[in-house]
Amino acid sequence: MESKPDTGLALEAGALCGRVRAEMAKRIVGKDEIVRGILMGVIAGGHVLLEGVPGLAKTLAAKTFAEIAGLDFGRIQFTPDLLPADITGSMIYEQATGRFVPRRGPVFANIILADEVNRAPAKVQSALLEAMEERQVTIGDASLPLPEPFFVLATQNPIEHEGTYPLPEAQLDRFLVKVRATYPSQSEEERIVRRIGAEKPEAVSRVLGAGEIARLRAAAESVRVDDALAAYAVRIVRATRPRGRVTSAGAAAGEASSHESADLARDISRWVEYGASPRASIHLFRCARISALLDGRSYVLPEDVKSAAPDVLRHRVVLSYEAEAEGVGAEAVIARVLSSLTLP
Repeated sequence: MESKPDTGLALEAGALCGRVRAEMAKRIVGKDEIVRGILMGVIAGGHVLLEGVPGLAKTLAAKTFAEIAGLDFGRIQFTPDLLPADITGSMIYEQATGRFVPRRGPVFANIILADEVNRAPAKVQSALLEAMEERQVTIGDASLPLPEPFFVLATQNPIEHEGTYPLPEAQLDRFLVKVRATYPSQSEEERIVRRIGAEKPEAVSRVLGAGEIARLRAAAESVRVDDALAAYAVRIVRATRPRGRVTSAGAAAGEASSHESADLARDISRWVEYGASPRASIHLFRCARISALLDGRSYVLPEDVKSAAPDVLRHRVVLSYEAEAEGVGAEAVIARVLSSLTLP
């Protein structure tokens, strides 16, 4: 049964998130998309993939948030020669007891910055995937639980491809959102230069903790989502799937929503090889709730669903060769879907 909306709880949560943003702003100029993405990941209990060129404060944002939250922080620099044991840990021989015991790796922290995650080979990606999905790590024959809360902020550089390994679709689907860090405006960049040249890094206050994060999650669960908006979120995700690839027993090939135009279906079939999975519908539903919560509301608006959709879907839409040939990216596909579907 859906929780009843609690306006007071939503206002309190919105104010707390506002304090987090204010503390982040002491060190980070602009970059609201990064701060919002981190908050969404932490509140939803998911992970965030952050894409941007070097020098856009991705690492600084993660470190600053860890300070504000008073949580353990671990940074892992991913490289082509990295081994799974380098992040998860390994068995070591304890001479005093004559036994092998697990030595925990750097992944045993509340907030993990997986820097340049696409530089690691498949075995390392597999080890990280277990940590992200199962919230545990296997060392030898022992399965060790990770601390709670546990949150992975992974970064990747979109302009460098030498020595990189494309992330498997199964791993991409495990990220709650993919946030694109953009260049600052001229005024923001001037503020960055003045701040670095004239000041020492400003101290930030701890305003979050495990208890506060638990309350934020409870507040998000209490945010009301109308049935029509939940259906709208599902329609958005389903519209990213090409017709003719419906394989469930209860759905016929060529299924189309009554809300979907023939032009949209034709474009999606031409541009998209594989659409977003049902996990995307779940994540979009959760992120719409959190979007409302960040604004201090106890109910979701259509704009919450639309604003969350690009971050939830951009890493889940697999483009066709035809889309690449035409220069059509995931952003254009998502924009086409959002502009074509009627609002509830």
